[in-house]
Amino acid sequence: MGKNVVVIGTQWGDEGKGKVVDWLTEHAQGVVRFQGGHNAGHTLVIGDKKTVLRLIPSGILRPNVYAYIGNGVVLSPSALLQEIGELERAGIKVRSRLALSPACPLVLPYHVALDQARETAMGETKIGTTGRGIGPAYEDKIARRALRVQDLFYPDRFAAKLLPLLDYHNFVLTQYFKCEPVPYQATLDATLELAPQVQPMVADVAALIQLARQRGDSLLFEGAQGALLDIDHGTYPYVTSSNCLAGAAAPGTGIGPQLLDYVLGIVKAYTTRVGTGPFPTELTEDIGAGLAKRGNEFGSVTGRPRRCGWLDIPALKRSLQLNGVDGLCITKLDVLDGMPTIRVCTAYTVAGKRLDLLPSGAEAVAECRPIYEDLPGWSESTFGVDTFDALPANARAYLRCIEALTGVPIAMVSTGPERDETILVHHPFH
Repeated sequence: MGKNVVVIGTQWGDEGKGKVVDWLTEHAQGVVRFQGGHNAGHTLVIGDKKTVLRLIPSGILRPNVYAYIGNGVVLSPSALLQEIGELERAGIKVRSRLALSPACPLVLPYHVALDQARETAMGETKIGTTGRGIGPAYEDKIARRALRVQDLFYPDRFAAKLLPLLDYHNFVLTQYFKCEPVPYQATLDATLELAPQVQPMVADVAALIQLARQRGDSLLFEGAQGALLDIDHGTYPYVTSSNCLAGAAAPGTGIGPQLLDYVLGIVKAYTTRVGTGPFPTELTEDIGAGLAKRGNEFGSVTGRPRRCGWLDIPALKRSLQLNGVDGLCITKLDVLDGMPTIRVCTAYTVAGKRLDLLPSGAEAVAECRPIYEDLPGWSESTFGVDTFDALPANARAYLRCIEALTGVPIAMVSTGPERDETILVHHPFH
């Protein structure tokens, strides 16, 4: 019988999920994406080649792995086909190994226009979105007015639905935001022109996952962003527009939660955050700049610099509880190499009282003041180390400290971007 593993980012995203998913898919027959859009990037390094994936699941680089995009994903047809083109030019076959749910809501040009107009109008109070239309597309879904992938193949129906929808959004764009309207005919023609390329990849993803289970296949479920950006449980309103917790893999693909066997939580050895929002352990001085430089902390999709800080255990514990994490994968340990002292936030004080878990909502998190424990650093390099015992003693002590503080065992440690730069302690698929 196969085993299904969910890979979750446990912080504010950018934990290195893509590399871990790619590594794990050696033991899987399929990879399933269950939320988000082309606003999240997964960077994979294989040999001397770097690939950034945005919509297509990370397992696509393995020639025998099937890729699924579930109904929880909002899909830009143009972004999808652009990404497929990039992969095909690199010699990777995609179309015969990719299944798209017909229920995916579409991300269209007016969503992008709304996203960017809103962020501009908010000025200093902006959320810090990627400006790619993801939030407005989810708004249409929840308002039950979204155009979905399945609508692409009925041109008359698509045209009839688009007209009042665009009229509504153009009213907001022109009257409220004082921006230019998005043209109806150009939007209709450009979108329907892509339909013949999309149609062969559309399939009943929920049914295919059930068939894979019956065959005894192992599947990997991957989300985008990180758990602390979850629309319900993150630092609201500085969050993403979807549920990015492990439990969202079930409704986001059309399966029952009992089919999710193991949750692997990806944890960066320090903490980063892109965009705006509260960040209790943020380092704004030279130490933070040093982490950003050594860790190459720039967004893979937007190039935006990531804010850096010490590892935040109260935030991590909240995330591990929300996701039901079975094992941890620690990434970017090597970025801490050479630091004489490494700090770990073990709790917060709020109005003089101790708090052991990240509270809900941006206002409450902004009041949290970190309590730190100092640990001795190490001077030796951990880059590319492939066994736990070969790590410097203080690096091993740091990892054991994370296990002790969170109560969750470490399953893997990633010591570099390449596939073989990985320490395996316990295999999630075994």
